Amino acid sequence: MHEILATASGALGYVFPNDLHVHWSLMIVLYPYITGIVAGAFIVSSLYHVFHIKALKPLAKFSLLFAFAFLACATLPLMMHLGQPGRAMSMFLTPNPSSAMAGFGYIYTAYAFVLALEIFFIYRVHLVKRRQETTGWQHAMYTVFSMASDNLSERSLKLDRKIISFLAAIGIPMACVLHGYVGFIFGGVKANPLWATPLMPVIFLLSACVSGIAGIIVAYFLLRKIAGKSIDMDCVRTSIKFLWGFFIVDFTFEMLEIFSHGYMATAHWHTLHELLWGPLFNSYWVWQVMILSVIPFLLLGYVSIRKVSDSLLRIIAPVASVMILLQVLLMRWNVVIGGQLMSKSQRGSVDFQPHWFEKEGIFLSMVIMVLPIIILYVMGKVFPFWHDDNQSEV
Repeated sequence: MHEILATASGALGYVFPNDLHVHWSLMIVLYPYITGIVAGAFIVSSLYHVFHIKALKPLAKFSLLFAFAFLACATLPLMMHLGQPGRAMSMFLTPNPSSAMAGFGYIYTAYAFVLALEIFFIYRVHLVKRRQETTGWQHAMYTVFSMASDNLSERSLKLDRKIISFLAAIGIPMACVLHGYVGFIFGGVKANPLWATPLMPVIFLLSACVSGIAGIIVAYFLLRKIAGKSIDMDCVRTSIKFLWGFFIVDFTFEMLEIFSHGYMATAHWHTLHELLWGPLFNSYWVWQVMILSVIPFLLLGYVSIRKVSDSLLRIIAPVASVMILLQVLLMRWNVVIGGQLMSKSQRGSVDFQPHWFEKEGIFLSMVIMVLPIIILYVMGKVFPFWHDDNQSEV
């Protein structure tokens, strides 16, 4: 009751009593954000393995591990949000094809299987050699990871390369479906005028590509700096160009959604207008659009069009990437939280202020965002991140 009253104190206009509480809070903001990073990171790997963008070779393996680490935590926000998380397995034990959330469970499981297989075949040479070099518990671990295989013949490696290309190829549409499906879930809520648009799956998918590429760039700079290793600037330049290209399309569709609402001026437009120029004015127009979209858009365009020095690129690339990561997170906030600030009365809205130590508060959200980094660190002890860490490549 205290939380509901606190939210109601920020009500504007006439608000129905059942609209005073924001039911989908920070956990549901993180859910599409993490799955978006997963899909976008996989795209980076596929650009090398499928489309043969040679400049992205230094990121080809790391992006898969990065995607898997975040995929392992993608369902945690949903589990924390559920009142009975133990019931999550019911979607597999009692399948229901007509259920939207059950559909996500099937897609998530299939994609995780494909991603794990691709990592296995890419690292198979490394795993077999480590199995031969180690003893004790490490030997047992690498035996499990390599599936007790020791065949490194040329014919076997050639087959591995074909399998990797096949898995990367089918992984692209699966990654697109994985996150586009999240946008579909929101876009299918007809009662919410901010969500109910056919552009919602497209916007979610494009922003996923943007956040994944930006996350890979930031992680690449940080980890190479910590390890004291050189940064492949040709790889960074190519990544930045792809990031800018995806961001152009993503930002365009985000603006088209708002402009189309305004141009059509449907019965719900006055409610959306009051929301965007009211409770969401700062978070949407000031931060998401003006600061975290326009500024990185100009920075990325400058370094993509002009031949800037490596020293300047080392500053602009991570800064612009961090801003884009924040932009996508804020976009998720404005969609998930913003869509719930409107009352069904269409004559009022409420304010929402997250707290630190609630069940779905800020502290727990930060913990969930740190967990993939911990998982990635542990995975790095078994699977080398970079090509120069392992000269035997498939």
